[in-house]
Amino acid sequence: MKFALGTFSRQGEPRFAGLCFGEHVLPLGDVHANAVRCGARWSSRVSVLELLQDWPTNLAVMRTLADQLSPKHPGSLLMSSLQVHAPVDLPRQVLCTGANYRKHVVDLTLDMGVGPAGLKGDALRKWAEEMMDERANNGEPYVFPKLPSAITGAFDPVVLPDTTQKPDWELELAVIIGRPARNVCRADALSYVAGYSIVNDVSARDLIARTDYKMLGTDWLRSKSPPTFMPFGPTLVPACFVSDPQNLRMNLKLNGQTMQDESTADMLFDVARQIEYISSHVALWPGDLIATGSPAGNGTHYNRFLRHGDVMEAEIEGLGRQRNACVRHEQNN
Repeated sequence: MKFALGTFSRQGEPRFAGLCFGEHVLPLGDVHANAVRCGARWSSRVSVLELLQDWPTNLAVMRTLADQLSPKHPGSLLMSSLQVHAPVDLPRQVLCTGANYRKHVVDLTLDMGVGPAGLKGDALRKWAEEMMDERANNGEPYVFPKLPSAITGAFDPVVLPDTTQKPDWELELAVIIGRPARNVCRADALSYVAGYSIVNDVSARDLIARTDYKMLGTDWLRSKSPPTFMPFGPTLVPACFVSDPQNLRMNLKLNGQTMQDESTADMLFDVARQIEYISSHVALWPGDLIATGSPAGNGTHYNRFLRHGDVMEAEIEGLGRQRNACVRHEQNN
């Protein structure tokens, strides 16, 4: 039986890991005895991050439990009655792949007028498309870290700090690593994936480029990592239930209006290539999160950025949906 995995809490009580069958959540602590009989070696207070440290074994146990227990088990709870936290609470490492959707980068090239002198309109688009094709064939992913302290839940508010006037949305497919990965080849890369989820890599567009000393280039700390700048979840869907991560529909609405509507097929570098590239430079640990890039339709394209009172609703096929209201936070001087 298909299931997902999440982290939840009831008001005033500790967080717990739960098996999710649609809107029904079964706390793992309530079926601990069944889990032990199935071969589990976890405590009744196990977290999702702990489960990921021995993912192949724990996944097998949870699949057995899912086949044995009814989604409407006496201990199950409605997700709507719970506080929904980031499913992995919290990843130790968060890595983001930038400029990874073909149409998105082409649109940005036209929106910003970046290209050879004199090229405009269709000629500039053709140049950008050819550049993206060349990059996909012969280039490498562009990856940067984001702080885990930016993570918030799938239904929590996104706080817009007064340090930015151009906060922007970026719906992305999230990849959660299921075993240690270093120097992984592309052909084997997907076997290191525990599951998939949704993230919104909220970004302060006006803080990405350093203007005080331009040779420094980009500043990902201030532009990407304020608290709540990465809604994550609602759940982790095991990779065994996602037949093709490169064929998932993505949609983000702002106040009910569709802004992003694309497929993961538009990635320049697929999930496997990203894992290959990242693991060639750093060690990936179980529970780590890779945000795989955002498709066309960011606020930069529309010259419309997030404001107090805005509501973002994001969905990726088969992975659920997020709903985050935006609130402006004025810092005291």
